[in-house]
Amino acid sequence: MNTPRAFHEAPLPLFEPDECAVPPPAAGKLPSYIRDHRSRLRARFIAGGAGAMPDYELLELVLFRAIPRQDVKPLARALMDQFGDFNRVISAPIPRLREVKGVGDAVICELKIVEAATHRMARARVIDRPVISGWDAVIDYCHTTMAHRDTEQFRVLFLDRKNVLIADEEQGRGTVDHVPVYPREVVKRALELNASALILVHNHPSGDPTPSESDITMTTRIDEACQALGLTLHDHIIVGKSREVSFRAGGYL
Repeated sequence: MNTPRAFHEAPLPLFEPDECAVPPPAAGKLPSYIRDHRSRLRARFIAGGAGAMPDYELLELVLFRAIPRQDVKPLARALMDQFGDFNRVISAPIPRLREVKGVGDAVICELKIVEAATHRMARARVIDRPVISGWDAVIDYCHTTMAHRDTEQFRVLFLDRKNVLIADEEQGRGTVDHVPVYPREVVKRALELNASALILVHNHPSGDPTPSESDITMTTRIDEACQALGLTLHDHIIVGKSREVSFRAGGYL
């Protein structure tokens, strides 16, 4: 019976030999088959971008930094088998990532840097911008930050009088099918931010964004609280794995 190859994340320099100002010792030189494979993947990525490679190869490019002296293809495959696709790998909870043999702090750090960069880029497209005219960007942002979570998260987008997004804040985290939400806290925060309107967003880890009875009840309570204080609830968006449901478009609000 073959023993699975172990991955080791030794405290090595961040950059590969071809990117270092000072070459590493000969003893640390990459085997030619690994060096050539990495060069080919990098060249293909530079020439064609992410569209030129499948998810597991894009994941390999990320893992090159964390494990600079070994073939990372088996680990990339193992992560893909465990989580399904690139997005789910980089957004997987840290405890679940650690369950995959070969994943340690260096791998986790690289994956979470990619996730953070993705979220920050998506957020830059919507913050301090009119939401109504940039609705597609808002939906993309919600999907990027929430679609692949395995527990529910409730967020509120706060808008000013011109419907410009002035803040995006998490209001609660929950389990796989429930997140506690307190209408009083939502409207209180809106007043603290001097917001005039809100958009509620939460995810369904099951992948099905169909509103539940509790989702509808909670939205109604928040809408009533908003009306009492002169705030506008524009919408409540439920994010699933591949699509979203708008309460406004669906007639729930």
